Amino acid sequence: MTSEPNLWRVSSAESFTAPPIGHDKVVDLAVVGGGYTGCAAALEAARQGASVVLLEAQTVGHGGSGRNVGLVNAGLWLQPDAVMARIGQGPGRRLIDCLAEAPDRVFDLITREGIDCDPVRNGTLHLAHSRAGLRELQGRFRQGRALDAPLGLLDAAETTRRTGTGAFHGALFDPRAGTIQPLSYVRGLARAAIRNGAALHEQSPVTALKRDKDCWQLSARGHTIGARRVLVASNAYHLGLREPFQPQIIAVHFCQFATDPLPATLQQAILPGGEGCWDTALVMSSFRMDRAGRLIIGGIGNGDGPGGALHAGWAARKMAALFPALKGQPFRHGWSGRIAMTSDHIPKIVEFGPDAYAVFGYSGRGIGPGTVFGTQTARALLSGTADPLPVTPVPGHVERFSAMRAAWYEAGACMIHATAAQLR
Repeated sequence: MTSEPNLWRVSSAESFTAPPIGHDKVVDLAVVGGGYTGCAAALEAARQGASVVLLEAQTVGHGGSGRNVGLVNAGLWLQPDAVMARIGQGPGRRLIDCLAEAPDRVFDLITREGIDCDPVRNGTLHLAHSRAGLRELQGRFRQGRALDAPLGLLDAAETTRRTGTGAFHGALFDPRAGTIQPLSYVRGLARAAIRNGAALHEQSPVTALKRDKDCWQLSARGHTIGARRVLVASNAYHLGLREPFQPQIIAVHFCQFATDPLPATLQQAILPGGEGCWDTALVMSSFRMDRAGRLIIGGIGNGDGPGGALHAGWAARKMAALFPALKGQPFRHGWSGRIAMTSDHIPKIVEFGPDAYAVFGYSGRGIGPGTVFGTQTARALLSGTADPLPVTPVPGHVERFSAMRAAWYEAGACMIHATAAQLR
């Protein structure tokens, strides 16, 4: 492993730095959190002519946005019928339609703002790890086609041709989707927000947030920011603040491991079409290639925690099982990130006060939903109406036994990965 474990920090073509906040300010919109949601919101609000300040406790992309797999998906982890069953037919269809456009939003932003993030829009492959997984994909295909999604259901032979491995029973192909360098993308959004007039400050954790008459008051590094409107977009990396709002989530870890660039012959054999992949297993895994020809394998689990060695061993065995020519190939990078899960796997917008929203809970689908929710939340706050929002805002959200459930996910991942290590 290198001294910088996160591949995206090594390979990012977009660089970004912003100074800590150094004086008091009064703005139309204050954004807390420098990930996809916060940066997309800051960019949209600035483009509308609003005065904007974004406060990031660490650096832009420090959290999940800079640790992402880099799959730009359309829709949620849930099947469409499940979305409509959980929040209603009308609201469910609205959310599904909004997120069906998410890849368009992302790739259009990349083009418009000139973001150097290795965009490849050749679709994604949801891979059936078993016959039961194939039946699940057949259901997803039927439901998606009923909503006019341009999906394709691939048989095992076509899946083998596209992936370079015969390990899967079939795949669901989504041509709307694609891959990007995730940290470069969020840095590009931040750069574009500044170019349009927003003020961004890194190393500026918000330590207090309160309502004072008709204005919000935020405290950061000893300075006060007065804001007519507030968006909390800290998601799974919320720090410090408990009042008036703290997102309640189930924190699930996802770890990734990347090789050095592979020889040209292997690059041509593995994912020759450039799709990004993930599978139907309960303890889900993913793999993709980056522009330099590195293979990146990921799976549920905390690579930085006590089970880190188990997860790393599983990744090496997984790579060898999928692609025998890579047996013994070392990983050059290994890193982990937190996913903000909700019990129903539906993203939340909490209206915790006048002109104040918090957005969180993408359950592993950060790039597309983060871009859409950030943009639409900025529009809603500036217009004073909830009409642009993808989901109806709620006054609060409670997750019960969140720490216990997070531990259960990690224990399950460790058990599966240990078993897989013994079987290979």
